[in-house]
Amino acid sequence: MTTATVRPDSWIRRYHQGPADRPRLVCFPHAGGSASFFFPVSRALSLVAEVCAVQYPGRQERRSEPAVPSVHRLADDIATVLAAAPQRPTVLFGHSMGAAVAFEVAHRLERVHDRPPTHLVVSGRRAPDRIRGPWLHRLPDADIVAELRRLSGTDDRLLEDPDVLRMILPALRSDYRAIETYRMSPGAVLRCPVTVLTGDSDPHVTADEAEGWLSYGTDPGRVRTFTGGHFFLLDHSDEVLNELRTALA
Repeated sequence: MTTATVRPDSWIRRYHQGPADRPRLVCFPHAGGSASFFFPVSRALSLVAEVCAVQYPGRQERRSEPAVPSVHRLADDIATVLAAAPQRPTVLFGHSMGAAVAFEVAHRLERVHDRPPTHLVVSGRRAPDRIRGPWLHRLPDADIVAELRRLSGTDDRLLEDPDVLRMILPALRSDYRAIETYRMSPGAVLRCPVTVLTGDSDPHVTADEAEGWLSYGTDPGRVRTFTGGHFFLLDHSDEVLNELRTALA
């Protein structure tokens, strides 16, 4: 029995009430991330979309649940939950590991549930056929913390707190295992456009690896390159929000 069958309402957070006659935006967090990462997106876009943020097991109010160390298992459960929601045009938006999860959810919504999304927006992640390291899930905790510092996506004060680290590291290691062992579903080409957001100094994504996403969607796909590293979207929030508004429109 899947976790989606047990508690379907546990997967989705809605921080602001969106209009019933507008599209749905579903946001997928990075490795170690949580739904609350997208609270600012929900606040900014609540007048133009029903903004939903996915909460993976193993963090925040779901921290007592075991994390899911497989992108495909996550995608199975999340697609089941989204397919059961009231139908409306849906845009999927994922950052880093969330981009891969969103891609696999889009594939399942199309092929299994006949509920294709209207657009996929991926951020900070190389195309799904581009496989390379680092293999962080195999490393000691200290090396994982060092990588978090390098990517600048986590407050350094949290990384200096042993209690916080004991709470977040198990889910983070599980997430790294999920994304580092992920291999895309065979034949997963979408019937919607793909917009790609990438940082010009992201150590995990080259320009060619970002552009590779365009072969997995329909025209008109596009790549938008920002200055910055893996968490470039924190420094370019207004521009990222405009890209999401364009996808929703």
